Amino acid sequence: MHELGILLQVIERVETVARQNDVTSIQTLVLQIGELSSMIPRYVEACYPAAIEGTLLGDSELVIEILPGNGRCRSCGAVYNLLSEKNHCPKCDSGDFLVLSGKEFNIKEIVAY
Repeated sequence: MHELGILLQVIERVETVARQNDVTSIQTLVLQIGELSSMIPRYVEACYPAAIEGTLLGDSELVIEILPGNGRCRSCGAVYNLLSEKNHCPKCDSGDFLVLSGKEFNIKEIVAY
């Protein structure tokens, strides 16, 4: 479970930004996680309470937004969700695609008190 290590790095970064802006407490942390990312949202949620203990995020809420894993067919140009279509174009059935989105892992928003 690499989620904990990455989450600890995220919290460290958020605390650094908070201190630079004289913020003493965080209310909400919003993360964006792509469907094709190696990060598993339920593991991130499970690790969050332990990871924020004793930090500026100690009383914060975690909000996760899932970004779709979309691809564009290299054969016909159709854009589709790679997971729901099992990596095959729904128009021409090609398995040759370019990933457009879904690998992201971003800090979208930090809401301070």
